[in-house]
Amino acid sequence: MQISLKKIEVSQSIELHELAVQTFDETFASQNTPKNMQWYFETTMTLENTEKELSNPDSYFYFAFHHEQIIGYLKLNFNAAQTETVLGNTAFEIERIYIKREFQGKGFGSELFNTALHLGREKGYNQMWLGVWEHNNKAVHFYKKKGLKAFDQHIFMLGDDAQTDILMRLDF
Repeated sequence: MQISLKKIEVSQSIELHELAVQTFDETFASQNTPKNMQWYFETTMTLENTEKELSNPDSYFYFAFHHEQIIGYLKLNFNAAQTETVLGNTAFEIERIYIKREFQGKGFGSELFNTALHLGREKGYNQMWLGVWEHNNKAVHFYKKKGLKAFDQHIFMLGDDAQTDILMRLDF
């Protein structure tokens, strides 16, 4: 295994928040307006919201390390922490799986994804789901390659832009 995970504590909220902003910006800034990105950072991806999410007992955040360097993070939601009520609440959600741009394309995303499935299995799940922006072609391709299938969609507001997220699932 090239990566190791460490559960993120509330006391690490600033470090997580900075990483979340960095990776969200790296992933989506080139396809969205600066105004909409700024709106999201000021209204949704705030330090206060990060602290609230970290305090939810049904949400689990992990830093991904490679050679003792943080290269990304993972957020899993169980039970009522899930962002949607789907699949009869029998699945868990991978809400965020982000790798810093400089570490992408090296297999770390696959390792992080497989680790997420392992963590879900440990909690008794055999099904997971996630939402992915329809225009994030790299991620859509990645998840299809992992065997996920589209089953629904929802709207994600980024400022004044109503974006369609594809909801995908995997039975394992």
